[in-house]
Amino acid sequence: MGKSRFHWLCFPFLKLSSNFWRCPLSKRSLIIASVCVVYLFFVVSQVGYSQQHRGRRIDKGKNRHARGLYHLETNGALPDSADLQTGASFVFPTRSNVVYITLKSKRLKPAHIRGTIRPKLRRKVRRNKTDNPSFTQNKLGTLERDTGQIKHSFLPRTSWKETGDVDYKSLDIAQKSHEDAETDSQISSIRIYSQMVPPWFSAQDVKTMRFLADAKVLRMREVSCGDNPSLLIFEGETNVPPVNQKHTKKINVCGGQCGVIHSPVDNTEVFAFHLDRVLGLNRTLPAVSRKFSFLHDGLSCPVVSWDASLYPEGLAAGWATVRMTWGEYQSSLKQRCWHKNIIPKPDSGCSTIHHYEWSKLALFDFLLQIHNRLDGGCCGFRPRLEDECVELGLHAGCGDQNHMQLENIIHRGHDNRHLVFANNKGFFDRNEDNLDFRLLEGIKELPEQAVSVMRSRKLREKLLQSLFLDQTYWESQGGRQGIDKLIDVIERRARVLLTYINAHGIKVITMNM
Repeated sequence: MGKSRFHWLCFPFLKLSSNFWRCPLSKRSLIIASVCVVYLFFVVSQVGYSQQHRGRRIDKGKNRHARGLYHLETNGALPDSADLQTGASFVFPTRSNVVYITLKSKRLKPAHIRGTIRPKLRRKVRRNKTDNPSFTQNKLGTLERDTGQIKHSFLPRTSWKETGDVDYKSLDIAQKSHEDAETDSQISSIRIYSQMVPPWFSAQDVKTMRFLADAKVLRMREVSCGDNPSLLIFEGETNVPPVNQKHTKKINVCGGQCGVIHSPVDNTEVFAFHLDRVLGLNRTLPAVSRKFSFLHDGLSCPVVSWDASLYPEGLAAGWATVRMTWGEYQSSLKQRCWHKNIIPKPDSGCSTIHHYEWSKLALFDFLLQIHNRLDGGCCGFRPRLEDECVELGLHAGCGDQNHMQLENIIHRGHDNRHLVFANNKGFFDRNEDNLDFRLLEGIKELPEQAVSVMRSRKLREKLLQSLFLDQTYWESQGGRQGIDKLIDVIERRARVLLTYINAHGIKVITMNM
């Protein structure tokens, strides 16, 4: 039966083949060629499909293994997070083979901290060279090397010593392109990123700080002022109208808004300004830290706002100061001069300064240990051999303290009741066992607002918030770590002062005047 079924199945094929061989040769060749073409087309299509399918399978396998780094769920097969960051190689078991996967550490983007430092832009500096250098013998001599081009302005010379004057209207400090200038105008080193500023700063303080930190320098002058050290003054580009010199003689130094550049070693000027505002004294001139590529090798320098009213008789006469000795100063403290606006008697020995001003000055100078005003001879502490009072021989006069002159007791020409705290050379390296308590001698009252800040234990918080605004100063002191060290010193001295207040029964009163 099986043999008959086989013949029945093969009969059509045998019949077809017998018919095929009976056909003419040409027709048989055409049929064979057609079958070959069909077979070739079928083979090519099958090979292409298999390769494409295999490629898809490989891609899926790669994706599956990549996802397996974070989504494979095995019993103890996944490496811990510490190993994932090291870039080591691991073996993951699969159903039929072993897959080796090399993990690379993922590069994380820095965290975005709101309201902190903004990225800096690299400034392009182009310098022009000339064959006519002509400015030497003063602080601006380094301008020859850095800019190579200096032009004297044609302002008339003043009656005091000959001054150096550089015109920057045609010589831009950085020689920046127009695009760089537009970009820099949008980025300030004064970090105020919201409408709210610390309440101890006035609107004028903020404007002045921005000017000192960001204004384009148009002109720079080195001027002599009497017996005091010469001043390096720059005039900046601003929309502020010229300074009102109603109460002063005409001083041909600053036609608009200017700043005084100090040496990098005088960096306490900036800290003193912020401490003054935080304590609510408001007696210092606004100051910021700024870098000039043509001065002091690009180090940050304190820049203090120029105030012409401090020179009512002209620069040749120097500051408007109060001349008095230590003995006269102690006598005026006992007289409580100008207290409650009572005019003192002519023979009382009172100066023009209000009684409360001395209390504010003593507190401020003690925290910063500024001795060049009330203790120029360093009689209240142990000075070092390199201190100026020792080098100049002033310390030897401490045996006759009553006749020692006070220095830098400054006021404005039109306001001789209030002091201006200028030339604030403080010392942070003086230990608590060597503080100058002579600065507090004769003081019976202290300002309530300043003492309340020290007692509230918010002095550090406010100083950090305030100093953070000046990015250049913040970075020049080593960032948060360096600023914290400075504030540590002030906090320790504040605790000593509070103890002194309690031990000596000093009154803490409101001094709004």
